[in-house]
Amino acid sequence: MNIAGLGLKGKSLLKLADLSDQQMLGLIDLACQLKERKKRGEHLRSPLLHGRNICLIFQKSSTRTHCATVVAVLDEGGHTEYLGQNDIHFGKKESVPDTAKVLGRMFDGILFRGFSQRTVEDLAKYSGVPVWNGLTDDWHPTQILADLQTVREHFGTLKGLKLAFVGDGRNNVCNSLMVGCAMAGMDMVNVCPPELAPDNAVLALARQAAARNHCTVTVCHDPAQGVRGANVLYTDVWASMGEESLFQKRLELLRPFQVNMDMVRQTGNLDCNRVIFLHCLPAFHDHNTEITKEIGALEVSDEVFEAPFSLVFDEAENRMHTIKAMIVASLT
Repeated sequence: MNIAGLGLKGKSLLKLADLSDQQMLGLIDLACQLKERKKRGEHLRSPLLHGRNICLIFQKSSTRTHCATVVAVLDEGGHTEYLGQNDIHFGKKESVPDTAKVLGRMFDGILFRGFSQRTVEDLAKYSGVPVWNGLTDDWHPTQILADLQTVREHFGTLKGLKLAFVGDGRNNVCNSLMVGCAMAGMDMVNVCPPELAPDNAVLALARQAAARNHCTVTVCHDPAQGVRGANVLYTDVWASMGEESLFQKRLELLRPFQVNMDMVRQTGNLDCNRVIFLHCLPAFHDHNTEITKEIGALEVSDEVFEAPFSLVFDEAENRMHTIKAMIVASLT
């Protein structure tokens, strides 16, 4: 493992565009190596984060990001401290810069999951230690690293593949997918209703990366047309945390964009086993949640979610390996 060669020691990761294309792909390489290293038990003999203390600031609840980070750091001999919404005084009794200065004197790195991109940027600016974005309203870089690792593990490559994101085309996951796919040389189609089209600045950033890597980032409002030729179908919840009041409107807009078996067949890649399904989770796919008990599956049908080509749980596991790669690259 050439960790130093990534050039990320002491660096924060606030959005994928902070990285060069080679650094992003290098982090995926490192995640794959660390995954194999764990399988062999090597992390027990020579932990890479021994004596390191990582602060986890979570304004938003979490299953995957929280657990993935805790296990990743513990695997490599480090310690995590969790600070939830009620444990910290952001914007109330203490400013973000003051909090950052305090935490930077006690911890070796900070992972933030919350609302404002400005908050994670201020943490990085004032703490003096690496800060990693575990999710903000604008970006979700650690999720996309895991997504790309999962795609590469299945297909053996990234460059030349086509990913179609279907749903809310301007949320944090889709923003990051547009940029990440372009940096990896993958064609990406943002399949969304016009009312949920991506921000022009984000689209321009993604297209700059696509031009470098001879691929495309496009927006399509026709699901059948947008998914044609896709090797990866990806979706996310229709109303993110903090948008619950918009649920009924999103339901009306996005019903035609549900990922179901008809849509999978429209890719043209089902019969030749050249299509997979991904979802960052949690997913409203069955009748086991309060919402779906009443109205059924939302963004993905249960038939697709439980299909052999659905790799959502491989994807969830890879959150741990890519977060580990990110932290190790910053601190070793």
